[in-house]
Amino acid sequence: MSAHVSAVCRSAYGYLRVLLTEAAKTVVHAFISSYLDYCNSLLFGISDNLLWRLRAVQNAAARLVTAGTRRHEHIKPVWRQLHWLPVGQRIEFKLAVLAYKAMNGLSPQYLADDCQLTSSTGRRQLRSSNVATCEVPTTRTSLGDRSFTVAGPRLWNNLPLNLRDSEHYFLEFCRLLKTHLFC
Repeated sequence: MSAHVSAVCRSAYGYLRVLLTEAAKTVVHAFISSYLDYCNSLLFGISDNLLWRLRAVQNAAARLVTAGTRRHEHIKPVWRQLHWLPVGQRIEFKLAVLAYKAMNGLSPQYLADDCQLTSSTGRRQLRSSNVATCEVPTTRTSLGDRSFTVAGPRLWNNLPLNLRDSEHYFLEFCRLLKTHLFC
């Protein structure tokens, strides 16, 4: 993972050095955001040091887009102004969207098999069976905890009940999820 994060940071900083401020926003969305979002669900549970390095790239991109932001100024107001989620929350957003798609028939079958609701696993009826709660398998390693089979359902179960409601359309779910992660 360290080599992957290093390659992402190196490429992203290379693009940031050559940008003009007029084209900065377009290029940042086209290249930097795509670098940060590429396979980011695999980065779930990485060390804080590696996550910090990715966040530093995002901070540099945000400062470039909002040309008036100095390095010593706090970056969170800039993220809010640009409506960007921090890298760690972008990863959680992607995993939650994958879990939503898996449970609503919008994903391949191999992902849908990983997100089974507790009410559909054949166990006895519980009072909480009407709440969309996923079955979370147990693992013996921290690497197993990072897999989608475990991380997706665990992240889904940690979402508020109003987000887990099956009546939300996909775009509405994404909007509500992003609002939840901003708060």
